[in-house]
Amino acid sequence: MTSIDLNADLGEGMGTDEDLLAIVSSASIACGGHAGDAQTIRHILKICKARGVRAGAHPGYVDRKRFGRFRVVMPLDQLLGQIRSQLFLVRYIADEVGVKLSYVKLHGALANQTAEELAFAVGIFATIQAMDPKMAVLALDNSQQVRAAKAVGMPLIREAYADRAYTAEGLLVPRSEPGAVIEDPEAVIERCLRLAKSGEIVAADGTVLQSAARSICLHGDTPGAVDLAREVRDALEAEGITIAANAPEIGAEEPVPAS
Repeated sequence: MTSIDLNADLGEGMGTDEDLLAIVSSASIACGGHAGDAQTIRHILKICKARGVRAGAHPGYVDRKRFGRFRVVMPLDQLLGQIRSQLFLVRYIADEVGVKLSYVKLHGALANQTAEELAFAVGIFATIQAMDPKMAVLALDNSQQVRAAKAVGMPLIREAYADRAYTAEGLLVPRSEPGAVIEDPEAVIERCLRLAKSGEIVAADGTVLQSAARSICLHGDTPGAVDLAREVRDALEAEGITIAANAPEIGAEEPVPAS
C-alpha cells in the first residue's frame, strides 16, 4: 500500500498548531530563530508524544521581525552558532519531555539558500550531523539540499510543497513573485494526489517535474490552513494512500559533478 508523510511547520504563532497536529504525521517545530520559544516547543512536543506525531527541528535565520524569510549576510561561524543554539534548545526540551527528535528542516530563506548553494548546504548539514549523526534532514527534493545531505551522509527525507509554486528547475518560486503561494484548495489537492500517485509536480510554466518526495509540506500560515490540510488528508486516504511518517533514506554519497 502506498504511503506518504504530511508535515507542517509549527510553533510559529499561527494559532493552528493543535488542529494541524490532529492531521499531520510529522511536525517541524520552530526553535527560537524566526519564531517559537521554550514554552511553544514544549507544548508541541507534548502533543506529538501523545498523538504519535514525528517531531523535527525547524531552525532558521534569527530574524523574528521578518520571520526568517530574508537572507541575512553574516560570517558563517555566526550563522552556524545560531543553528546550534536553536538545536540545543529543542533537543534539551525533547529529552525533558521524552520525545525523539527525528529530523531537521531548515526554514524560509535559509532553506532556499541551501536548496540553491551546494557548498553552503554542505557546511550547514555537516554542522548538524556533528551534533547528532542519526539526525535526518527533511530536504526539498531535486535541490542542492539532497546532494548536500548525501555528501555528508545524513539520513534523508525528500520533501515537496503542497501550496508553493515551483520553477522549471525544481526550486520554489520566490514569495515576492505573483502566484508563489497556491491558494486554490482544488489545485493543492490535485497536486498532492499527483505527487503521491505518480511522483510528478507541475511547475509554474507547465514543466512536469519528476519527484521522489514522500513527505508533503502543508504550511500553517496558508489561508484556511487547517481545513485545507484536512481536505488533503481526506483526498489522499480516499485514494487508498496511508498517511505515515516514512523512514528516511540511508544511502551512499551522491557524486557531485565538476563545475
